[in-house]
Amino acid sequence: MSTPELGLPMVVPAPDLPARVRIYEVGARDGLQNEKATVPTEVKAEFVRRLADSGLTTIEATSFVHPKWVPQLADAEQLFPLVSDLGRSSGVHLPVLVPNERGLDRALALGARHVALFASATESFAKANLNRTVDESLAMFEPVVSRAKADKVHVRSYISMCFGDPWEGPVPIHQVVRVCKALMDMGCDELSLGDTIGVATPGHVHALLAELNEEGVPTSALGVHFHDTYGQALTNTLAALQHGVTTVDASAGGLGGCPYAKSATGNLATEDLVWMLQGLGIDTGVDLARLTATSVWMAERLGRPSPSRTVKALSHKE
Repeated sequence: MSTPELGLPMVVPAPDLPARVRIYEVGARDGLQNEKATVPTEVKAEFVRRLADSGLTTIEATSFVHPKWVPQLADAEQLFPLVSDLGRSSGVHLPVLVPNERGLDRALALGARHVALFASATESFAKANLNRTVDESLAMFEPVVSRAKADKVHVRSYISMCFGDPWEGPVPIHQVVRVCKALMDMGCDELSLGDTIGVATPGHVHALLAELNEEGVPTSALGVHFHDTYGQALTNTLAALQHGVTTVDASAGGLGGCPYAKSATGNLATEDLVWMLQGLGIDTGVDLARLTATSVWMAERLGRPSPSRTVKALSHKE
């Protein structure tokens, strides 16, 4: 008998937490782009459909970065039409990553209505990931955001290295805030604060969120994206929830990392997040059993077990 059938986790709400959390699922993009082997397009499409069937309503589908840089997602033009009907029939949002105007052109040509940029809070990572300075990358994003908003497309921006950088070490909070404000000022609808190498701790999370609020960036526009390198992803997520954040990025089965920061391990596993939120009485709309089955299915296709502790526990696989 599985643990949920025993009535576990027991629901014990905690004070001052949101009633509902939107899970921004990144496994199909951020997860699969970090795999050494290229997953067949049909398997990726089935993965997205299974994620939607589990109740996830925001699923980042693919990336329109040049295939030279992310060959694992070189099939974006082939994949997106295979899943785009989910947006029309089921109301599922299918954001796609776009690096520049060319990426935006490719996404819009296929009917994408939600796009995401990827910025950096540090010069070292901006150089490694975008081959530009921070300010040069912001200048590159301006026409992308402007054109997307003119077409009534929702724009998110990831900000990497918000809590620490593998080359520069600690990242000053004011440095992160400057980049966040610039992105909001140019018209981004939402920001995702990335702990790319997983070094954040709860006090740091609270401090960054508070400073962003003081500088005019509302909590309602913020999401969090934690990696579990030091086992802190759930703890940091709870700190963000206590501050009022209601959007949390996670990856089914804990897939993912960052190809430009080798110290970045997997993302927070969606199943681990759902288990905690269910125990807190926070609604996600996700069927944990179906989600777990999906991650087991994908792990079989990748030829290795899921690193998610909840997947292991519920599937009885070590």
